[in-house]
Amino acid sequence: MRSRFGFRWTILALLFAATTINYVDRQVLGILAPTLQRTLHWSETDYAAIVSWFSLAYGFGALIMGRVMDRIGTRRGFSFSIVMWSLAAMGHALVRTVGGFGFMRAMLGLGESGNFPGAVKTVAEWFPQKERALAIGIFNAGSNVGAVIAPLVVPWITLTWGWRAAFLVTGGLGMLWLVFWIALYHRPEVHPRLSGSELAYIRGGRDVDDHETDQVPWRTLLRSRQTWAFVAGKSMTDPVWWFYLFWLPKFLDERWQVSLSALAAPLIAVYVMADVGSIAGGWVSSSLLARGATVNRARKTALLIAALLIVPTVFAPRTTHMWLAVGFVAVAASAHQWWSANLYATVGDLFPRRAVASVVGIGYVFSSITSVAFQRATGHVLQRTGGNYQVIFLFCGLIYVAAFAVVHLIVPRMEPARVA
Repeated sequence: MRSRFGFRWTILALLFAATTINYVDRQVLGILAPTLQRTLHWSETDYAAIVSWFSLAYGFGALIMGRVMDRIGTRRGFSFSIVMWSLAAMGHALVRTVGGFGFMRAMLGLGESGNFPGAVKTVAEWFPQKERALAIGIFNAGSNVGAVIAPLVVPWITLTWGWRAAFLVTGGLGMLWLVFWIALYHRPEVHPRLSGSELAYIRGGRDVDDHETDQVPWRTLLRSRQTWAFVAGKSMTDPVWWFYLFWLPKFLDERWQVSLSALAAPLIAVYVMADVGSIAGGWVSSSLLARGATVNRARKTALLIAALLIVPTVFAPRTTHMWLAVGFVAVAASAHQWWSANLYATVGDLFPRRAVASVVGIGYVFSSITSVAFQRATGHVLQRTGGNYQVIFLFCGLIYVAAFAVVHLIVPRMEPARVA
């Protein structure tokens, strides 16, 4: 009973809360985009430039933060990360220019970049392999909860106290989380509340690796095909998720004139579905593993299902009914989180714990480059076509199938990387 309902689920709850706050903070700008664009007179390319600074800083920050997490541990690394992004989130209230918002988005990206490398590393430390995809799916669901909370509270705060207050209030949530993290988190081997039986269950009967605190050199990780499989899967698909976060409110506003006060319902529908996909995707591969499937079969089956579910989103801009378009995007967002939970799980499957955060960080660097390119391209396409989203959604619908094929070509069989 202890192994099933142990203290590791408390740690997972903290990761879920951090991811929720992470997405509340990054989603505020997307929700306020139509309002700020009219108030501050931004063009489509201005907005694309602002959000692309977040993606660029986020990706390169993840490389650094992944290394930091592997070196100083998740307790101190997470603390630094959330303080940085909370201050940056509140800093948006102090600026008005395109350059000012671009700078604050970059600082927010640097701080927020520590969340996923740290969370994936924490799961690798605190959960046995058979539970990792489910655990990642659960904490990753916090991203969608954050994306649901934001459209509920941000319009209300903005309409009551103004757009600056929206950044200040949401940015302060991270400081509250930090109190609980410092009080509750320690490594499993030294945690005063963790029983010996649960520690043995987490380790699966294995002794702790004597060298698990030694970092694996980047050059070693970059020579590994397993690293490049994760890089390909992430860098090809992350631009689509950023598009949903930063452009979906604008798409609804421009296509169906959905006002700030009416944004909550469609955005909540999309991100509730995304929550379902995140947890379901993790459950599917974990269930297959529990039934005796190989890691290769379990993870790739889940990834392929997600890729196929996303294809119909190509029809979203062609429908004349808003809720039908929202339905296409909701299924795609759900399947993206399904994909993401299993892609993250492969890092813990294929690499020792001391390398997990570093590999995730490498993936974020390359995904930031592709995301920035896609965001800049999106701004130019919309500027030149007068807001025609069809080509953009065509890319969003088909890229996951291509990404699955590339991942399979790089690692026909998922086997642990040799990083000794």
